[in-house]
Amino acid sequence: MTSVEEPVRPGGRVRDAARTKAEILDVATQEFARAGYDGARVDEIAARTRTTKRMIYYYFGGKEQLFTAVLERAYGVIRDAEQELDVDHLDPVAAIRRLAELTFDHHERHPDFIRLVSIENIHGAEHIAASEKLGRIGSPALDVIRRILASGQESGLFRADVDAVDLHAVISSFCFFRVANRHTFGALFGRDLVDPAQRERYRTMLGDMVIAYLRAERAAG
Repeated sequence: MTSVEEPVRPGGRVRDAARTKAEILDVATQEFARAGYDGARVDEIAARTRTTKRMIYYYFGGKEQLFTAVLERAYGVIRDAEQELDVDHLDPVAAIRRLAELTFDHHERHPDFIRLVSIENIHGAEHIAASEKLGRIGSPALDVIRRILASGQESGLFRADVDAVDLHAVISSFCFFRVANRHTFGALFGRDLVDPAQRERYRTMLGDMVIAYLRAERAAG
């Protein structure tokens, strides 16, 4: 791909790069979440940000790289929240409940994240696999879960055979399903999983299920 010179405003003044890139990512997140990777159009993103396709190519390189950047930022938001989570002062039961609540709250507040992850799964996670940044980002939640599990197991509160990745999947699955399947679940069963009146019940239920699993005796082999 040939290099693209940095676009400038009509007066010759270079736009603030950080602000412009943030604006492009904001609109691109909405557009990819709305239309999917294949349906999203760079021209539409450029029009909505009052920039140009050329400027988007200058900053990101193309549609594929732009979508990867959108994913990197979306995952970065939840990873930052996980890193800021302070549960070391809590007992293991309260700590794991707090972690589950963090995931619940984040997924509810970021439905675009849920749609982006669904889209990336349709594409076989090819953008995530190719991203060096996402390959390094890991999940701070796993480190927190491992510490909580170790504390709970040492104190005899939790069973000893729980895997941190499995527990992370259990928590994420409930939170993801609640947002991703809201409309189909509602159409089939007549219940809105994100009904504000039911929010605290579902939030508490998630914590109760996780804690019940951690405290359950392993079935005899």
